[in-house]
Amino acid sequence: MKTEEIISKLEAEYPDAHCELEYGTTYQLLVSVILSAQCTDKRVNIVTKDLFAVAPTVYDMVKLKPAELEKLIYSCGFYHSKAASILSASLDIITRFGGEVPHTFDELITLRGVGRKTANVMMSVAFHEPAIAVDTHVFRLSHRLGLSDGKTPYDVEKDLDALLKPDEKTRMHHLLIFHGRYCCKSQSPACWRCPVKEYCNYGEKNVQNT
Repeated sequence: MKTEEIISKLEAEYPDAHCELEYGTTYQLLVSVILSAQCTDKRVNIVTKDLFAVAPTVYDMVKLKPAELEKLIYSCGFYHSKAASILSASLDIITRFGGEVPHTFDELITLRGVGRKTANVMMSVAFHEPAIAVDTHVFRLSHRLGLSDGKTPYDVEKDLDALLKPDEKTRMHHLLIFHGRYCCKSQSPACWRCPVKEYCNYGEKNVQNT
């Protein structure tokens, strides 16, 4: 089957594909994923190193004033909205969920700043449940590899959810992200060294080693 062959080839290329966000607790992962919107994991890890030194727990976080948090996360971009989301979600975690990050998708998406992608990352990475999170890399590669022609991330998520077996979803999420980051980039993808180029619909392949 095409999907299984793609997974097999990508696993051979990226045997250590994993979540590259650095965190110590489920709550820290949630904060990191919120910060990662339109920001690289590398930048998030730099920011959270200082942030979690100041506010390692949800109870520490809610003690921060918005301006204090904004200053700490400034370089992640969209710091006003991200700070507001983190503080609001943190307060809800304390008041509604007893200080613990909720363990279900439906509860997660009630938190400010937590959409389907973030909730699916939490379900997959933190709680080890079968879920496929669609970020920009997964969206792009799903189209290039003919896995989905969905117009929205949710459409792509539904297609992948139907296509993949439960134990393939988390693996495929990490594999597509690694391939998107390190080979199949949005602009000038390295088609010449792509292990799955035979399945690719990308029009003008870059076949030269540049």
